[in-house]
Amino acid sequence: MIPSALLDRVTRGEAVVYPTSTQPALGCAPEGGALDRLFELKKRRPDARVSLAVTDLDQAKELVHVQEGARALLESFPAGSLTLVLPAHHTLDERLGGDSVAVRVVAHPVAHALLSETGPLTATSANISGTPPHADCGDAASALGLPPEAALSGYCPGSTPSTFIRLDDSAPLTHAEQLEVLREGVIPTAEVMSWSTSRT
Repeated sequence: MIPSALLDRVTRGEAVVYPTSTQPALGCAPEGGALDRLFELKKRRPDARVSLAVTDLDQAKELVHVQEGARALLESFPAGSLTLVLPAHHTLDERLGGDSVAVRVVAHPVAHALLSETGPLTATSANISGTPPHADCGDAASALGLPPEAALSGYCPGSTPSTFIRLDDSAPLTHAEQLEVLREGVIPTAEVMSWSTSRT
């Protein structure tokens, strides 16, 4: 059960720290004022972008167009290992990507429970930009100057981050051309492209 004090913070547009399958994430509602506070906390460049965490692709549909191959792609690799860059229904804050938003379906059960209550939240790492992230959510929150009630309990393994993939389902393209690996992470580029070509 997610503490009401933490949910209240999200409602007020404040940041919270929650566990993921890699490292603690700093979450806020995908809205201008909340993003202002999050970027100030992280001392992050205003032209940088943050991804969004969702429970599943159905929840992602609130903000982005989920293309035909997205479900098949996610189901073919371990949960939480891929982040998909998908077209937004309407242009969003540039800090979320504007017309193209990076979306990650979470694998951690605590993160899933949180997002079930709040809807999509940012999924940037819970650390000041350029500093090593803490593995414990409470420690990460403290380092950012956040109060204890801003963090969910959790220790994160700190494994290799997810692989970022841009999807383009334009009709003239082959399956292989519809995928572009923007950042190689836990899933190698070669595995992604092999999956894509196997579908042609």
